Amino acid sequence: MMLPPTQRTKLDESDDGLFYDYPRFVTHVDDGFIQQLTELYREKLQPQTRILDLMSSWVSHLPEEIQFEHVEGHGLNEEELAKNPRLNHYFVQNLNQNQLLPLPDASFDAVLNTVSVQYLQHPEAIFAEIYRILKPNGIAIISFSNRMFYQKAIAAWRDSSEEDRVKLVKLYFKAIPGFTEPEVIARPSQVPTVLQMLGMGGGDPFYAVMARKA
Repeated sequence: MMLPPTQRTKLDESDDGLFYDYPRFVTHVDDGFIQQLTELYREKLQPQTRILDLMSSWVSHLPEEIQFEHVEGHGLNEEELAKNPRLNHYFVQNLNQNQLLPLPDASFDAVLNTVSVQYLQHPEAIFAEIYRILKPNGIAIISFSNRMFYQKAIAAWRDSSEEDRVKLVKLYFKAIPGFTEPEVIARPSQVPTVLQMLGMGGGDPFYAVMARKA
């Protein structure tokens, strides 16, 4: 077992569907993070491909100039997903209750997950599903910062340093045979945490861990 049961627990163990029942039309990271993420997508994603935006919301941060064949959205709040202009279709599903995605094998060129991986209680099952639905050479891009809904993040994430969180996501990929060696982009914030909490600039740290289906 990759994570012991104690590392999968949340401070708030209530149904995630209830927590996300009302829409939050806000961005959970700053403009600098979003710009870096969009630039990464610009570099890694190809036009006229099929994209799954996993654990999405009302915005996907995809480059405006790139047209995709299909963008599938997934999340826990239907109002947020309905507002997302880049989604061609979406579905609502609680991944901590049901890890099986209602999507065909080898049907997507890329799977994206933005600032949400910290909430997965069964990450190895979700990463196995990501692998299943990716086409050969398809890419999975997991991006995150140091922000979170603390009460809904799993203990393994809450109790880790930013460096250890990168290692944790790499471990998620390595738990699934067939992913390539994960590639990491790590740009930590240069501002002490206490100053970040006071809102004293410096920008959100940017992390991305990526791997392809071999």
